[in-house]
Amino acid sequence: MRCAASRVTGIVLAGLAAGALGPVAAFAAPTTPPAASGGTSAADLKSDGPTQPAKVQDGQYTDKNGDPTYHVTDNGKKVDWYTMSGYLRYNANCIVCHGPDGMGSTYAPSLVDALKGMDYAHFAGIIVGGKKDVNASQELVMPAFGDNRNVMCYMPDIYTYLRARSDGALGRNRPPEHEPKPAAFEKAEDACMK
Repeated sequence: MRCAASRVTGIVLAGLAAGALGPVAAFAAPTTPPAASGGTSAADLKSDGPTQPAKVQDGQYTDKNGDPTYHVTDNGKKVDWYTMSGYLRYNANCIVCHGPDGMGSTYAPSLVDALKGMDYAHFAGIIVGGKKDVNASQELVMPAFGDNRNVMCYMPDIYTYLRARSDGALGRNRPPEHEPKPAAFEKAEDACMK
């Protein structure tokens, strides 16, 4: 089982790098169009919170390292589509164990705290292959979700939402407003779910 999880992790991470995994594909080479040609300016990338987007492509924001990140504005009242999608997917797949708003539960740890020192590649590895922490007082097991399309197709979205929560850019509960759903999101989602 562990060997299969390692293979799946390798395949998924290779797919991430090659841009072949549906909505994840856009993170391969994001670009920011020049402001002079009617594109996005540096001021348009300004976000609430300590992490600032460096680039945006088709509504997906990335930081200077190319990791997915949030675009939260209006004092946390408006989020990008991927943060909103992450909120929805978190509540469909992760809330049962990790509690409301990523705050943790008696069953699983806070993801708001866990993401404070975790980049996207580490996050993806845990989601794909699972994780097991055993000590004298407890046994914590995160199952592998590498074959679950409801998680895998939205992994960047979930990370983006939790990153916004971890950075304090987004409060608890459903974001009140969001940017429109990009056409590229729908196309990638359809391809990933097939």
